[in-house]
Amino acid sequence: MTIPTRALGRTGVEVSILGYGAMELRGPDTMAGPAITDEDAGVLLNGLLDAGINLIDTSIDYGRSEELIGRYLSSRRDEFFLASKCGCPLTVEPEWDPPTTAAAHDFAPARIRQGVEQSLRRLKTDHLDLVQVHMSPTRARMEADGTIEELENLRADGKVRFIGMSGILPNLPDHIAMGVFDVFQIPYSALQDEHERYVAQASHAGAGILIRGGAARGTASEDKNWSVEPLSLTGTKTPARDLWQAAGLDEILPDDMSRHEFLLRFTLSHPGLSSAIVGTSKLAHFRSNAEIAARGPLPAELYEEAKRRLAAGSTTN
Repeated sequence: MTIPTRALGRTGVEVSILGYGAMELRGPDTMAGPAITDEDAGVLLNGLLDAGINLIDTSIDYGRSEELIGRYLSSRRDEFFLASKCGCPLTVEPEWDPPTTAAAHDFAPARIRQGVEQSLRRLKTDHLDLVQVHMSPTRARMEADGTIEELENLRADGKVRFIGMSGILPNLPDHIAMGVFDVFQIPYSALQDEHERYVAQASHAGAGILIRGGAARGTASEDKNWSVEPLSLTGTKTPARDLWQAAGLDEILPDDMSRHEFLLRFTLSHPGLSSAIVGTSKLAHFRSNAEIAARGPLPAELYEEAKRRLAAGSTTN
């Protein structure tokens, strides 16, 4: 099994088209994460590197994720591209929910530097390959706070290689127009295409593109039975099942391809994508996704027909 790689925009770095999102290592004490022992986390982290994954995305917000990565992968630091985030609260209290955590973000220089330096200690490394501004703040807020200037200072200090934005609408167009971000992390899938034009726009501007939610959060997996709706951050509330059925995607799905495989490979087919970040706390699940990623994008005819049907189906909802 060989995982293809793609260029991460203008960075000059090649990353595996499937990356690992380490949010699922946060533990049950952080926003009700899944239970996982330290030992199992170590097996998972080493297993994904062994499978050919060379991109790991984490955050201060993800509980003990950074510490586990530092404990189990610091000896293999030169084997992977390490991305974290900034602006986060330095600790996330067990009783906090996602909105509380989001509200506690601060993009002033002191928080940016304290957060990056804390991440370096937890991850047991002297640099982050990528630090991403978290929670998609407005351009006006970052300019008032001096956020980008401090990130540039951290880069000059050798603590950060590249600067990114974890961005969403409505602020994403302004982020792209700023021309300062090497990488964007953007939500996108066949069932969540609100940001599709901005994926292309940022890519055309030379930025690397990390996609999150590329498998629509497992929505169409056989064991989920459409029970998890794709993340919607821009007001679109059409249920995933309705989007799928309106497009008639079951009619064109090959007999040997699951809905989950179709969704992940549909995302991997986007020409602007550098890597799709998928999170799990189970090594078997990640190996299954790695096997899918190794098959590469969808056949061109299937991809184009799916896009046509999705576009037509969206006009009827």
